[in-house]
Amino acid sequence: MDHPRPVERLCHAIGLLLVVSGLVHLAVFAVDGGPWYGPVSWRKPVTFGLSFGVTLIAVTWVTSYLRIGERARTVLLAVFAADCVVEVGGITLQAWRRVPSHLDMETPFDTAVSMTLAVGGGVLVVLLTFFAAVSFRYRPTGPVGMPAAVRAGFAVLLVALASGAAMIARGVVLTRTGHQEAAYRSTAPLKPLHAVSLHAVLVLPALAWLLSRTSWSDRARRRIVAAAIGCYAAAVAAAGIWAVLTR
Repeated sequence: MDHPRPVERLCHAIGLLLVVSGLVHLAVFAVDGGPWYGPVSWRKPVTFGLSFGVTLIAVTWVTSYLRIGERARTVLLAVFAADCVVEVGGITLQAWRRVPSHLDMETPFDTAVSMTLAVGGGVLVVLLTFFAAVSFRYRPTGPVGMPAAVRAGFAVLLVALASGAAMIARGVVLTRTGHQEAAYRSTAPLKPLHAVSLHAVLVLPALAWLLSRTSWSDRARRRIVAAAIGCYAAAVAAAGIWAVLTR
């Protein structure tokens, strides 16, 4: 959009700050060291800062193609941005405290942080599912290939949300039944699926936008977008099969 609205500028700024936070913690990891994998690691503020920052920027941009009232979009984006800050903030706090951020019920404070992150995850699911529903109910606007890219991006994002919710739900059950270590290990099979499907909402629309800047025919652009969607679907399917086989 030529003239970003205040909520868009705010979301872009917050998204950039979250990305910077992830990069800063990558530098902290380089200096401090320690394990990259595991429930207590600098990996979490790095990956969550980068992922949430990029996703916030992407969703802010992509929702500009949705047929949704500006007031409703403003409110939903503001809530989404606040939730992203809460999620990354809680994860970062626990990393500095050298304790797990998710599924940690060892103390009342850790339980409060874990439950806040879980509730925040629920809010993300509701908001992004709403945006996905709008994209399928009303054809998105934009250049050739953009409507299909936006719809496919949100559809794949729903897979990421479902896999994330499944990891949290299974981990909470194991934690509540006294299997804390098993809870931390239980998320591993679904992590590749979650990671692969998380950023389709940026990659596919970005491809459609880049193609709109070329002199290629509409037919060629549609075919390229369709092929990209097919490739992304294949990658998600492969990650899903991996999750089943390694569970």
